[in-house]
Amino acid sequence: QVQLVESGGGLVQAGGSLRLSCAASGNIFRRNDVEWYRQAPGKSRELVAVITGGDWTDYADSVKGRFAISRDNSKNTVYLQMNSLKPEDTAVYFCHVKWGPTVEAIRDYWGQGTQVTVSV
Repeated sequence: QVQLVESGGGLVQAGGSLRLSCAASGNIFRRNDVEWYRQAPGKSRELVAVITGGDWTDYADSVKGRFAISRDNSKNTVYLQMNSLKPEDTAVYFCHVKWGPTVEAIRDYWGQGTQVTVSV
């Protein structure tokens, strides 16, 4: 059973930093795209950052220059370093990956989410 577990959220003042972690129960991140999403109250879930299997990265315009996604395949973990945080970054952050032992068995995996709250 594949599980994704996020951690690292919390309460921080505007301008501060947090590093989120997403740990997988198995070696499923290697060579796969992994994304961080966030969902604020009353809003739809939005894509924040992606790291591809080839380690190419991309970001939502709202976080470019402030957030950085990275991976450590030896730890089956993907990180989201968040700097210069703003109150509008307040949301529950989720990691996501599509994986399966075979092509036919590929499905979406989501973590439980970690709350990030940025105060003014």
